[in-house]
Amino acid sequence: MTILRIDPAVADAFPDTLIAAVTATGLRGHEPWPATTAALEHLEQQLADGTWEPADESDPRIEAWHTAYRSFGTNPRRIRPSVDALGRRLAKKGTLPRINPAVDSYNTVSVRHALPAGAFDLGHVTGDIEIRHADGTETFTPLGEPDTTEHPRAGEIIYTDTTDVLTRHWNHRDAHRTRVTEDSTHVAFVLETLHAGRDGHLLETAAGELHDLLVPHAEQVRVSFLIPEQPQATI
Repeated sequence: MTILRIDPAVADAFPDTLIAAVTATGLRGHEPWPATTAALEHLEQQLADGTWEPADESDPRIEAWHTAYRSFGTNPRRIRPSVDALGRRLAKKGTLPRINPAVDSYNTVSVRHALPAGAFDLGHVTGDIEIRHADGTETFTPLGEPDTTEHPRAGEIIYTDTTDVLTRHWNHRDAHRTRVTEDSTHVAFVLETLHAGRDGHLLETAAGELHDLLVPHAEQVRVSFLIPEQPQATI
């Protein structure tokens, strides 16, 4: 089993953090996921009709992440939180990218609720996963760039396992090694907010929606929540 934990220094710096970990086992990524397809198309139709639009950086949910990025030395207008970049892409193109059913599911939930989301193929994770400040010695291989090696700046918040970095700038970009594909069968999805007091109910709703999209295509799906007072969960 893998432990996901928030480092005490991160918990102290962001005391209202709430993270939902949605873990799916026995995932079947090669079969059709009609509910995910319908959710994607519905979101795009709402955008086309003008009845909904993705949150931008003026929205408190996005602005909170911009503030967090600046606090650890990242320019959020150059290196954007994942949900911000995804919403901007949707607003510009009118569609979300189709990657694979599992990724499409969390992308849809993420942009609908303006909450960052990501996922790790636990079959390629080594040891436990920790959310902590980088010390500057770590390595990161970006998604889609298997021959590239980066080094997070000291103080940057990262997800990391015992091998190397899984996500840079907290939730900007995932690693190539633990990317989720159609072949991934054991996956941990994460949804995040820095303002549990304001948006905790929204995150719980989003986690429930993701759970419901995954259930028809997995042997088991479970949801765990991490807060600074209870900073770890088995995933």
